[in-house]
Amino acid sequence: QVQLVESGGGLVQAGGSLRLSCAASGRFKNYAMGWLRQAPGKEREFVAAISWSGGSTNYADSVKGRFTISRDNVKNTLYLQMNSLKPEDTAVYYCARESSPLRPLTYKYEYWGQGTQVTVSS
Repeated sequence: QVQLVESGGGLVQAGGSLRLSCAASGRFKNYAMGWLRQAPGKEREFVAAISWSGGSTNYADSVKGRFTISRDNVKNTLYLQMNSLKPEDTAVYYCARESSPLRPLTYKYEYWGQGTQVTVSS
């Protein structure tokens, strides 16, 4: 069984920064991971993904150059560093684990965290 627990969300002014963490229990290090978000009234959308080794990453165009995804396979933790935050980044942020190990990024997520709220004020 895999459990994912996000933390680090909060209220920040536009232009500020936050660092989200996702602590994983169960199988983590051999699986690609992702961050997704859902704003009120909108569908969940992809934010960033990282391969199981950390050697490959991908970002949504809307966050490219501002957000950085990383992972620590010793600590079983996924991170999302968010800089230059904008009001449109306001959403609940979820971490997710892919379903198959040792694969390139497939964006097929099997396990999800409960989410952490990020609110950016203008």
